[in-house]
Amino acid sequence: MADTREVTVPDLGDVEAAEVIDVLVAPGDTVEPETPLITMESEKSAMDLPSPAAGVVAEIKVKVGDQIGAGDLVLTLRAEDEAAEAEADDAPDAAADEAAGAADDADEEEASADDDAA
Repeated sequence: MADTREVTVPDLGDVEAAEVIDVLVAPGDTVEPETPLITMESEKSAMDLPSPAAGVVAEIKVKVGDQIGAGDLVLTLRAEDEAAEAEADDAPDAAADEAAGAADDADEEEASADDDAA
């Protein structure tokens, strides 16, 4: 099972809620600790919510215009090593597709050479 981490809104002090004014990442993006994930704005200020850890954005749970408060789920992060494993699992399929394409190209070149010889 993938090691995921939920990223939630921290305690905003005396601010009850803030509006999401920008989502700075998308599913599949790789982030490092402190990478800004969203920008939220309260009556007092605008602030970015930084990533608490390195990882790959798995799912975003908020959108621009949402009102969020302390403890609300913003997104989920997949651990980087597990994201790399998922990409590696897809790699053999991609390599097979590439090899099949190269074989098709070789067949076309051979057919073209046969036509030239005739």
